[in-house]
Amino acid sequence: MGKKRLTMRRKESIYGYIFVMPWIIGFLAFTAGPLVFSFMASFTNYNITSQMDFVGVDNYQGLFTEDSLFWTSLWNTLYFVAFSVPLTTIGAILLSALLNQDIPGIRFFRTLYYLPAVLSGVGVYLLWMQLLDPGTGMVNLILSWFNIDGPSWLFDPDWTKPSLILMKMWSVGGSMLLYLASMQGVSKSLYEAAEIDGANTWKQFRHITIPMITPVIFFDVVTSLIGGFQIFQEAYVMSSNGEGGPANSLLFYNLYMWRQAFENFNMGYAMAMSWILFVIVFVLTLINLKLAPRWVHYEGEEK
Repeated sequence: MGKKRLTMRRKESIYGYIFVMPWIIGFLAFTAGPLVFSFMASFTNYNITSQMDFVGVDNYQGLFTEDSLFWTSLWNTLYFVAFSVPLTTIGAILLSALLNQDIPGIRFFRTLYYLPAVLSGVGVYLLWMQLLDPGTGMVNLILSWFNIDGPSWLFDPDWTKPSLILMKMWSVGGSMLLYLASMQGVSKSLYEAAEIDGANTWKQFRHITIPMITPVIFFDVVTSLIGGFQIFQEAYVMSSNGEGGPANSLLFYNLYMWRQAFENFNMGYAMAMSWILFVIVFVLTLINLKLAPRWVHYEGEEK
């Protein structure tokens, strides 16, 4: 009887490995393999057309000591992440709180605010290029109604990154939906008890709603942080000639890495950049995970 059970377990294990084999093959071929190759190639002068020659840490040394555009692209990306992540997170939370009301027509407004999250990326960028046009754009026209002289937006190096952050805040509908679902999952008995104790709406939001949705906030912050460092399409479509202008103000890290790889064909150099970006994002994610227990609260968790 024992041998029979052992044989059945072995068969189940074999069948299990057979079923997951397509995923394992795909992971090795399309994820692990390219990762190992890119890491090895980052120490070479690989440019697709010629043989790879080992150059040691020259690519990394050149990035840190000789390439001023590397630091420019990194600064632009850090600027975008530092402002877009907090602003979009706060905006999504406040918007979801407004839409978490039981009033007539609320479904229409929820749909309306969610629509920008499902629109096509390039189409949205072209739309915002028209809206932010300093001469004929709707944004400056509305500002002129209040006697405000609007900036040149995408044509002014000081306003290019704020322009993209403004566009990012317009499409917080995806995050808003997550927060809205999370808020609707908070037990109403908590609000009733707080109201009996004399807590007003702000105190209920601060001491009940926010702590109860911190797991969703944490998830949104981490994913937004990772996505912010990967910004590429916006700069490629909306900057002058797709090169990060004016004055390299939209030369984000991924755009510069793409130019090194597919315009200059410095593949080894670009792969070194990709690994630096990986280390930056990995460290920031670890910091978030380390700090999470201090402010993220899970229902039923014992402290």
